[in-house]
Amino acid sequence: MSRVVYLHIGAPKTGTTYLQDRLMLNQSSLSDHGVTIPTKNRFVDADLFHFRAALDLLEQDWGGTPGHAQGAWETMVKRVHRASGTVIISHEILAPAKPDKIARVMNDLEGSEIHVVYSARDLGRQLPAAWQESIKQGRKWTFNRFLTKVERGQTWFRSAMDLPSVLDNWGAKLPPERVHVVTVPHDRGPTGNELWFRFCRAFGIDPAWAPLDSERANRSLGIAETQLLRRLNRRLELPMWRDATYDGLIRELLAQEVLVSRDSIPVRLPPDRFDHAEAQAQLWIDWIKGSGVDVVGDVEDLRPRRPEPDAAWRNPDRVSPKLQLGAALDALTVMTREAAERTAAETPVRRLRDQARRLRER
Repeated sequence: MSRVVYLHIGAPKTGTTYLQDRLMLNQSSLSDHGVTIPTKNRFVDADLFHFRAALDLLEQDWGGTPGHAQGAWETMVKRVHRASGTVIISHEILAPAKPDKIARVMNDLEGSEIHVVYSARDLGRQLPAAWQESIKQGRKWTFNRFLTKVERGQTWFRSAMDLPSVLDNWGAKLPPERVHVVTVPHDRGPTGNELWFRFCRAFGIDPAWAPLDSERANRSLGIAETQLLRRLNRRLELPMWRDATYDGLIRELLAQEVLVSRDSIPVRLPPDRFDHAEAQAQLWIDWIKGSGVDVVGDVEDLRPRRPEPDAAWRNPDRVSPKLQLGAALDALTVMTREAAERTAAETPVRRLRDQARRLRER
């Protein structure tokens, strides 16, 4: 049986968290239909394995202990060559890969029919989401500075979101019909899950093959919560890629479990930045129409929607102390409880250590 490999390469903030979790949850049922979601073993979640494989391929090393990704890409390749039918690899950090890394992918997966899937979202929604994500990861820049650097092409996010550049690189050795652009709809559609159905069409799978829904989503923060996190990053003076302990506390617990649940004012693109976003959308649409790549969705989804003329815009870089205080108190409450629970859990261990120390001192 022939093998078809779908490389979903991003972009970030286009529903990737939901997609990857749903694929992982339905590994068994997808396998029954000839679809493989590679994993290292039953002790490592597929989405973590794909992340590490991407890190190893790109020769990056963050999000864990030093060397934690070493050998993951080689293991991924072995898993792919053992499979038949359809194989799906997915991680958004693959989008801005350099040509030499892409060439390695194509060489390592030789013998398979390779397809590239790229999910794209209009910059009116994408840029606010990307700034928040960068703050979750430890960045300290203001929204205004972030937007300026994106427009100048000076950030990783810009490299990952530049549709023509990404697909020129990834599609260089592929016929256009094997390059699939999934557009993120402005609306969820009549079923409430239009994006998931578009992903399924791009991968050539039936949505019914993955019946288990995912509750995971990389939800956005509000202006107060993002500003609080940005100031915390500055106060802690941590490096951009924090170690696993800080990452677990700040990004996973504080940002993704506590702060996203607050009812807050959303981060919106400033009115004076829409001209740039609209110009980029037109460049993307023109490139797509001239390239012959497969579009799953509607290219008009890539055009940002301007807010109503009388709609108020709140500056995420100028948040009132009162709003920040509310977010800070919620954060402090949860972090205090977390500290108390960890201390309680460690108490028996500490007691045993103290007893052993006293015995040694006798």
